[in-house]
Amino acid sequence: MTSTTQKNKNKGKIKIWAVAVWLVIWQAVSMWIGQEILLVSPVTVLSALVKLAAKSEFWLSIASLLLRIMGGFLLAVVTGTGLAALAAVSRRVREFLEPFIVTVKSIPVASFVILVLIWVSSRNLSVVISFLMVFPIIYTNVLDGISHMDVQLKEMADVFQIPAMQRVRWIYLSQIMPFFRTGCSLGLGLCWKAGVAAEVIGIPQNSIGENLYNAKIYLDTAELFAWTIVIICISVFFEKGFLKLIDVLVKYLNSMDKR
Repeated sequence: MTSTTQKNKNKGKIKIWAVAVWLVIWQAVSMWIGQEILLVSPVTVLSALVKLAAKSEFWLSIASLLLRIMGGFLLAVVTGTGLAALAAVSRRVREFLEPFIVTVKSIPVASFVILVLIWVSSRNLSVVISFLMVFPIIYTNVLDGISHMDVQLKEMADVFQIPAMQRVRWIYLSQIMPFFRTGCSLGLGLCWKAGVAAEVIGIPQNSIGENLYNAKIYLDTAELFAWTIVIICISVFFEKGFLKLIDVLVKYLNSMDKR
């Protein structure tokens, strides 16, 4: 690994001391305000989080949110990649999809949630919203990756009549993967925000959205902050894990190239 790559990786890492300083600031501001209904202290939030973690409903809500948002995200990845490949070889497909992509990108998340809730049950709402938010990003990035491919490599493949599967394996993957990874990185953060927003509006039973809504209604600021921290942690864990999986796949493909 080069020093430049290492520096770039270090730039994206959160430092423990910075987190500690922000926690101290949070605690100090909470004590200065003196009303935990307005700004709860981190100690109180931690206590609320421990109480929540002792309940089976807490883990059930997390598992259901994970499954729904992961389902919507993976469906968007597969569909977006497949349709981008079709659009790259067919101008008609690209022209047909363009109005849909522009529309989905333009409509605010809240409007989408309310519209989709008319046709979809609240239980499956976060799946559909996550899919709709991620699909245009994956589609656009993969299509850009295909359009920016090295023309000489494609011409060489045509000259030597390289089979389609080998073209995908040796040419397309290496060229498109950086665009695909960027699309996944952007889509992961967005799908979590949109998915949770969908649950808060749809309020499916035994969901994180329902718990957030109830905490707001009953002015339980500690629980509201606790659930928010849970969402942040799950989102970061899922994003880092998925991107790590992509990096491992790229490393494996590169090692295969050297054999």
